Amino acid sequence: MKAMKTPDEQRSRIMRAVQSKDTKPEMLVRRALHRLSYRFRLHRKDLPGSPDIVFPGRRKVIFVHGCFWHGHSCKRGARQPKENADYWRAKIARNVARDREAQAALIGLGWTPLTVWECELRDDLEGKLCAFLEEAEHGEGSELRR
Repeated sequence: MKAMKTPDEQRSRIMRAVQSKDTKPEMLVRRALHRLSYRFRLHRKDLPGSPDIVFPGRRKVIFVHGCFWHGHSCKRGARQPKENADYWRAKIARNVARDREAQAALIGLGWTPLTVWECELRDDLEGKLCAFLEEAEHGEGSELRR
């Protein structure tokens, strides 16, 4: 007979399974880009924030963010943890600040960043990606918004 796991053990198992690369939302964006015949590089560590998807020739990058982990303003991102809430609020605030700094650094280096949020993956993703990749250089970061 298998022993029941405590809530702490169960939470630890779930947290260990959280990935930073090749997440389901990131894979959906990558598949959409391949369908549109775009080619790209992944996770360039030499760029600020190590963007998920990089288009070196266009000097554009895409970050694919989970709403909860990066503090998005949607329903999922606004969800507050019940346990250890102070820790999680501080952690998410650090993530948001780090994301902001990375985007500012990229813009300073002449790159154009785009943030694709997990909750936006069903909203004409291919059209938005095409619009971002084909738009003229404007020197500012972009964000897919509802």
